[in-house]
Amino acid sequence: MATPLTHDDPQQLGPYRLVARLGSGGMGTVYLARSAGGRTVALKTMHADLVSGEAGTAGAEFRTRFRLETDAARVIGDHYGAEVVDADPLAETPWLATEYVLGPPLDEAVAVSGPLPETTTRALGAALCEALGQLHRSGVVHRDLKPSNILLTAAGPKVIDFGIARAAGDDHLTRTGTAAGTPAFMSPEQASGVEHTPVGDVFALAGVLVFACTGHGPFGGGQAADLLYRVRYGEADLSGVPAGLLPLLQRCLAKEPETRPGTDELAMLLAEGLPDGTADFADQLPDALHADILRRAAVAWQPQPPRLPSPHQAAMETELGAGPGPSRRKVLALAGAGAVAVGGAGMGAWAYLRDDEKEPAARPKAKKPKAPKELWTRPVVGGGGAFSLATGGNYVLLLTTTGGGQFVDARNGKLRGVSQVLSPSLGIIGDDSGFYSVGSRSVSGEGTHALFTNDPETGDSEEDVVLNGADVRGTAIEAAENGIVLLRASTRWVTRVYRDKKTKKKIVEKTPWTSQFVAADMETGELLWGFDNKSPDTGPSYATALTKNEALIRVESTLTCIDARSGEVRWTWKAPKEDRESLAGLQQFPTAKGHVLLGLRDLTALRLSDGEVGWSVGEGREARAALGPDTRLYGTPAVKDGKVYVVENGNGLIAIDGASGEVEWEARADWAGPQAFIVAPVVGEKYAYVGTGGRDWVRAVDLEQHKTAWSYRGPEDNERPMVLAQDDAKVVLVVTAADVRGLPLQ
Repeated sequence: MATPLTHDDPQQLGPYRLVARLGSGGMGTVYLARSAGGRTVALKTMHADLVSGEAGTAGAEFRTRFRLETDAARVIGDHYGAEVVDADPLAETPWLATEYVLGPPLDEAVAVSGPLPETTTRALGAALCEALGQLHRSGVVHRDLKPSNILLTAAGPKVIDFGIARAAGDDHLTRTGTAAGTPAFMSPEQASGVEHTPVGDVFALAGVLVFACTGHGPFGGGQAADLLYRVRYGEADLSGVPAGLLPLLQRCLAKEPETRPGTDELAMLLAEGLPDGTADFADQLPDALHADILRRAAVAWQPQPPRLPSPHQAAMETELGAGPGPSRRKVLALAGAGAVAVGGAGMGAWAYLRDDEKEPAARPKAKKPKAPKELWTRPVVGGGGAFSLATGGNYVLLLTTTGGGQFVDARNGKLRGVSQVLSPSLGIIGDDSGFYSVGSRSVSGEGTHALFTNDPETGDSEEDVVLNGADVRGTAIEAAENGIVLLRASTRWVTRVYRDKKTKKKIVEKTPWTSQFVAADMETGELLWGFDNKSPDTGPSYATALTKNEALIRVESTLTCIDARSGEVRWTWKAPKEDRESLAGLQQFPTAKGHVLLGLRDLTALRLSDGEVGWSVGEGREARAALGPDTRLYGTPAVKDGKVYVVENGNGLIAIDGASGEVEWEARADWAGPQAFIVAPVVGEKYAYVGTGGRDWVRAVDLEQHKTAWSYRGPEDNERPMVLAQDDAKVVLVVTAADVRGLPLQ
């Protein structure tokens, strides 16, 4: 829905006056705008700094993408898409004006009304098949069909956002081996970085219909790399899909493109389940969606809301409004005088209210530290809500599905090098000396994969070390430490069909893929060892870590410790039944004083030497008594100078001696809960920073006074930001789906 313009939004773009914001993301902002004649439009922009001269060739590519998006929107027309009213892709801030569509995106529609009935899902799917068919007949594939790109109107669905649409077979803006799109709704071929044909859009459409009728996508959520893995190799989660749609959607979600139906056939099969061919699309919509459409129509004609003030103005208003309030007598006196004098005597009235000698002055209080102002904010380009991030030296690398790799100077937030070769599916790591990725070699010779170094100033990748023997599919870098790099590689299901010689029955034998973790020497490229895991039906949940001497690999709810140089398995730890779900969700494995730390029902410290429990915290704690024995009590811990810092559910942040497990101090706080478990706190010299979500995105705990010192508020509620450290640049990174912000690390 519409929100007020911010202080730095322009007054006008082209002939259109901006009225309000409809949404904002990594590529740009969408505004509600009006022409001089009163026509209301949705005006989509691209951030000017992405296409400026400083962006170099990347800027030219982004501008070309915007022009192609405009062309694709014109191709689909106003029946199946938003009518293109005007556009200027060559402007300093490129913009595209389309009709303002009165209807919610599909993801918001499902949130409002719940999963759609089967008949509504069929009507939606049939209409979307017609829209995609028109696009495909013009030689264009969408490549990013997802719930947020489909608007539901009373007349039918409209497909929007053609930012990565392409002519079929045209990959000049997407290099071979990279994946462009939104991972949760990609086709397997798109996730593999190969050509996405019209039947790739059919795969994505099936995922959209699964979401429409169940409320969940076919491949769940999580990190981009995990999603890409499940899309390529995992079975779709079709729980909740109506029985009448199940066989059809299974066919559309086939891994092999040639077995999927085309849009014409799919439209016919979906329409077969509709009551008759005469019902309007509006008749298929739930009442809650009709009400939402009417509400959006009313919003379009509301008076323009006032702009939000700049941070400086907001601070002044806060200071002016602070202090003891006026006496009731003076408030009543001013109210009786009416509002006529406000314009001419506003400051006099304010002075009158403040100069109240008969009212007792408030007792002076010690000044509470204020949250620092952001050092910089950098939008995430092409993330689609899913991206990866790595830090190295003074740089931050944003890896997105459509924007490639964007290197940002962590000291000032400025964009440096851009790489269209890098993607979340390849993975990347950074350290003090630079960034490393793994990929297919561009030249023939021994070994099909190599370790690459990536220059953050230019974005260029250079082959560094050939990885001899790493020639299986899906190779991705996981971690590097002490001259060893840990890789993950995977092969697909192998299906064998034959007849039993005795019974003559046909036998279908399905062998699961192997998720293979491989360690290699970073200097020579020699493969040191491999670790295999076989999983039955779906892609396993996994996480890894490297220490100086150990490799830690979690597959589902089992943690294995391996000698990093020899590959010898030291020990395996299987979580107790009550901790299995929590362990299966852990992504970080910090170590302290010879222990690996697991934030579960208890904070459990396993000895790296033998896997036995060295110490644990939780039993007998006040929070345990309050929340019960089966509640996860601890988040992911952070370690600094041998001391462990962890959020304790229902209590606050506690500090623990890493060797003994003794609790040294605790900072009680009402914000301590599972929302603060996502990543470990960031620990500086003065504060520990915890990402908590809600209105207050980050809380800073004073390490000397053991209490919350201040909170950093984001522009929106309900964000769950990740808070990460960039030690070299002395910056705390606050990461959301839309942008990355830098706060001073103190």
